Amino acid sequence: MNFAELGLKSPLLEAITAAGYTEPTAVQLEAIPAALAGSDLLVSSHTGSGKTAAFMLPALQRLGTQPGARGKGPRVLVLTPTRELALQINRAALDYGKGVRNLRTAALVGGSSYAHQLRSLERPVDIAVATPGRLIDHLERGRIDLSRVEILVLDEADRMLDMGFLEDVENIVGRTPETRQTMMFSATLDGVVGNLARRLTRDARRIEVVTSEQQHANVEQIVLYADDLSHKNKLLDALLRNPDMQQCVVFAATKMAADQIAVQLEESGFRAASLHGDMHQGQRNRTLQGMREGRTQVLVATDVAARGIDVAGISHVINFDSPRQAEDYVHRIGRTGRAGRTGTAVTLMNHHERHRTRDIERYTGQPLRIETIAGLEPRRRPTKPSFGAPSGPRGADPRRGAPGGPRGGYAGRAAHGSHAGASAHSGAHAGAGPAPAADSRGPRSGPGQGYTARPRSR
Repeated sequence: MNFAELGLKSPLLEAITAAGYTEPTAVQLEAIPAALAGSDLLVSSHTGSGKTAAFMLPALQRLGTQPGARGKGPRVLVLTPTRELALQINRAALDYGKGVRNLRTAALVGGSSYAHQLRSLERPVDIAVATPGRLIDHLERGRIDLSRVEILVLDEADRMLDMGFLEDVENIVGRTPETRQTMMFSATLDGVVGNLARRLTRDARRIEVVTSEQQHANVEQIVLYADDLSHKNKLLDALLRNPDMQQCVVFAATKMAADQIAVQLEESGFRAASLHGDMHQGQRNRTLQGMREGRTQVLVATDVAARGIDVAGISHVINFDSPRQAEDYVHRIGRTGRAGRTGTAVTLMNHHERHRTRDIERYTGQPLRIETIAGLEPRRRPTKPSFGAPSGPRGADPRRGAPGGPRGGYAGRAAHGSHAGASAHSGAHAGAGPAPAADSRGPRSGPGQGYTARPRSR
């Protein structure tokens, strides 16, 4: 089935074709016709499933009808958990809506110019894409009216609730008309998300698209076990020196850890930068632009900041701090293998974190391949993957212990001499327990601690 058979009108079909899309994804096949029919939707789908188009195309088509009420407030309101995702959705609205006459959108996010956002709200707005905190600011100042909202979209609803936005979301929804159409997109529709869904929707159609296995079929997923932080630092250095490495996102557990890792890598000759929630929006935009233009090779990010990163050239994802939740793992590895490319995702695990490997395998339905790097093997022998994968790496010589997968692995690429002084950037990584999940705790290390990687030769 093609997009024309879903009921979309010609201006949208032309924009889709210009964007290079030929066939709808599974979530688009189910969600677009239902949304065009006016149904409330509860959609469970993962990152990369095409959900932005699934709600934005019907919303844009709705704008071709007469508004139900007069005023300057938005007819379509999209709530997202992070600034990057909000900006990405706003760009998608403009791309898909090129054929919509006089389309006006507003991105209302923290960290960017408040005055600029106020100017965008002085005239009638068709689509507002907002993070809950900044939208509440505008509402409390009387700068935006939600009485015209015809379509309300909650994107990554589970993440918004995890970040503590439940009260803000309920406040915002309470200011929209009860006659609105509500679409909720989430990795899971159970628990707190399910309770919220029941309160906000009417006779909602439930759509569940399990795409994680197909979505990440082109991403090589590897686990390397580390004895301690010094060992983990050496593994990271060896991975970053892989000649196949083009661009990489390294995930850290905290904002301060991300900053410290990035600074130390940059001082050692890597083209590195950090991305986290404490940065102003201008800084975050410049950092992402550096990735897109290839000026930055290693981006060290927290989970919250990484939502919405879409850079096609990212060849590797390295989980320096393993994700606390399997859902976070899926979002992280979704940063690579985009736009039809292949990718590699490597998770550095402490021995006491073995249970997370099993959790991830159960959630994704895919095995994680446990490997070692020659000369950097852990003192404790890695156990077999728990999901039925082979006991050794594909194609590896068991006497060497190095990866031997289709992209050549990492054998012989470690620079051992440069790590003699490596130590913790955070006390949470010293093996005393799991790394913190919150994006708020910083390192407890003093000056001079951390990475001692050599500059790149190229």
